[in-house]
Amino acid sequence: MQTSITKMLGIQYPIIMAPMFLVSNTAMIVAALESGITAAFPALNYRTDKELRDAIAEIRSKTNKPFGVNLIVNKSNFKYKGQLQTCVELHVNFIITSLGNPKETIEQCKAKGIKVFCDVVDLGYAEKVEALGADAVIAVNADAGGHAGNMKAEELIPLLKKHIKIPVISAGGVATGEQLKKVLDLGAEAASIGTIFIASNESPVSEDYKKALIQYGAKDIVKTTKLSGSALTVINTPYVQKMGAEAGFLEKFMLKNKWLKKYMKLFVALRGMKAIENAAFSATYKTVWCAGPSIEYIEEIRPLKEICEKLIHEFEQVNK
Repeated sequence: MQTSITKMLGIQYPIIMAPMFLVSNTAMIVAALESGITAAFPALNYRTDKELRDAIAEIRSKTNKPFGVNLIVNKSNFKYKGQLQTCVELHVNFIITSLGNPKETIEQCKAKGIKVFCDVVDLGYAEKVEALGADAVIAVNADAGGHAGNMKAEELIPLLKKHIKIPVISAGGVATGEQLKKVLDLGAEAASIGTIFIASNESPVSEDYKKALIQYGAKDIVKTTKLSGSALTVINTPYVQKMGAEAGFLEKFMLKNKWLKKYMKLFVALRGMKAIENAAFSATYKTVWCAGPSIEYIEEIRPLKEICEKLIHEFEQVNK
């Protein structure tokens, strides 16, 4: 199972446990690393710099395997520069950039030998980050959980492989060994996998959230722009149906306004993050649960190590 990404990071299997907002915690990261894969967590999962530093220290106290941190690099993340400084100072193994220009991140990380992988949804952006010096792109396809792309893996991966030279990591739609083989056969060097790991014992979300991952299926995943200004995939609960998927007229107008856009994006993101947080950790009728179509393959709540073992065993079987 050796690929350019496994060699670059020194990992056993070409799998990254994707950084999941609010969900990824130190227990999940350690369990993933000890299973032969790598993992990343969003810096925004920690409210203060001390909490971020403590999380990195805790992971390192339990394993010496490589892990990464996800940074939101656009202007709406006012913590970005401090988070980047901390990650560079503590020399995390890799950074995943999302939703913005990664130029500053790449420049600072390259000086320290830290790898940078950039989320992309199309060829244009992939070419830009390659020119900036990114070490790999994470090709976010239409089946991803959270902020999904618009193209299927079957279209996006070959397109990127044809036009860029850096490795492509596929994100979205992988929950089984057969699906992992499929994206690797398309040309991906690894897969970033998130949704199936939410249904783990180590995951901090509520039991209601975990049960929903079992009860609902791929047909129940919808995209909404009401929570972050960008399309976000969530489970189509009765509350989501009532809330509606589209941003209102006033929100759309302000998001398009040159002068108001920055502040409206921040407002919508903060409001949406709070709604998602409340639903993830407490009993509430406002059930807004992020997930991708991969929930189709979640049948039970298990230790994260067992989820990894099953995925790897399936992959080995289809490769015989």
